[in-house]
Amino acid sequence: MQQPSIMTDVDVLSSRMKSRLHLQTKTIGAERIKKAKDNNEDIAVLSMFLPNASAVEENRNFYCQLGDYCRIGDPRATKAGTKKMEYKTRQWHENCFCCCVCKTAIGTKSFIPREQEIYCAGCYEEKFATRCIKCNKVITSGGVTYKNEPWHRECFTCTHCNITLAGQRFTSRDEKPYCAECFGELFAKRCTACVKPITGIGGTRFISFEDRHWHHDCFVCASCKASLVGRGFITDGPDILCPDCAKQKLM
Repeated sequence: MQQPSIMTDVDVLSSRMKSRLHLQTKTIGAERIKKAKDNNEDIAVLSMFLPNASAVEENRNFYCQLGDYCRIGDPRATKAGTKKMEYKTRQWHENCFCCCVCKTAIGTKSFIPREQEIYCAGCYEEKFATRCIKCNKVITSGGVTYKNEPWHRECFTCTHCNITLAGQRFTSRDEKPYCAECFGELFAKRCTACVKPITGIGGTRFISFEDRHWHHDCFVCASCKASLVGRGFITDGPDILCPDCAKQKLM
């Protein structure tokens, strides 16, 4: 008898993705910028090109990461009053710090770095986020996995009656999930006595003899109703009898 499976409830996206969303970039003071750089903080720093003498060396070392594709036209341009973005050890002009897919400037929005590329949240989700195997839509806040494939909780339903299976006992046939009730009605053996399905749920015990099957509690003498579990019995056509009742019938 096939035993129902227990579906594991997991968060397939939200905890992984949200942890990679970066804080909004902000224009901050020189002291805070120095602290961020010294501590190699995982934040992007938006600052301004300054005209004073103290910024000459810093401006001289600036080079926009877009290089020949710099939107300003000159990757070394450091016009006073314009802004630059710094992330880790890399630098961009403010308008050059953009999503590698849609090319929209990140500005003060959240972004996600991946393998040296910068993505806006929308494009990252579209390209890398987990999608439901049933509806192919992005799973944005949790979900369930079955056979290592992700599903929305509301999409993971019984193949026959469409009731949600999230957190419920279920089993499968031909790689398709079924609730315990539908599986029993459609595929399970049926008890010879009560004609109800024998599902095996919760370790249900049953008895088989030749091509007949009984629930543990239904395996009783047809005459005196005594349990025949673990005892000898006699078949009498469709009935089963305990030895005592069988003797009385023959007398």
